[in-house]
Amino acid sequence: MLGIVDYKAGNQTSVRRALDHLGIPCVITYKADDLRSCSGIIFPGVGAAGQAMKILHARGLDQVMHNCVEQKIPILGICLGCQILLEYSEENDTPLLRIMKGSCKRFADTLHQEDGSPAPVPHMGWNTISIKSSAPPSPLLQDIPSNASFYFVHSYYVEPAPEFVIATTRYGHEFCSVYGKNGLWGVQFHPEKSGRPGLQLLKNFARFCQDRQGKGISDAE
Repeated sequence: MLGIVDYKAGNQTSVRRALDHLGIPCVITYKADDLRSCSGIIFPGVGAAGQAMKILHARGLDQVMHNCVEQKIPILGICLGCQILLEYSEENDTPLLRIMKGSCKRFADTLHQEDGSPAPVPHMGWNTISIKSSAPPSPLLQDIPSNASFYFVHSYYVEPAPEFVIATTRYGHEFCSVYGKNGLWGVQFHPEKSGRPGLQLLKNFARFCQDRQGKGISDAE
């Protein structure tokens, strides 16, 4: 069973629909005991960092997330959730969960595409990822082409510690779009809205979680 963290930050339902499509059992919850009993946790999010952190603190979910890391429960942060796993965000001048080293920065309003045309902020729509050749193969990206396209909606981008960068994307400049290490990952895009590559990524995460428990999951498509 995967747990989807409920902290009033947007896209929990769309993540659940994607998991339901794959036949992967899941629950949306903010309860500590429920999350700690899950094989893995998806930490989604849409909205502002400051407001999200207020809700996490109010519900005690900041401590729950740290407890889950200590228990080595795999975590996948999506979009805002990906950002909140880091240490600090320029958005609302917000201290974050500090689970992973790194910070969150805003795209410049003067951003331009490679052809010289303006690059509007937020970055919204389909864009490709480029898997770093120097990064160890990640089970999160198994069977996903290195130039696969995913759906992005964000004004801020992550700058994790360099050793955690798995894949990058270009929008005005190159930024990290996938980071982490085995069992603790963040993706700046929305896999639940990204068609086949996104579903494959969610399936890979679920398989990793269950394999860690020695159970395996079905090969649902």
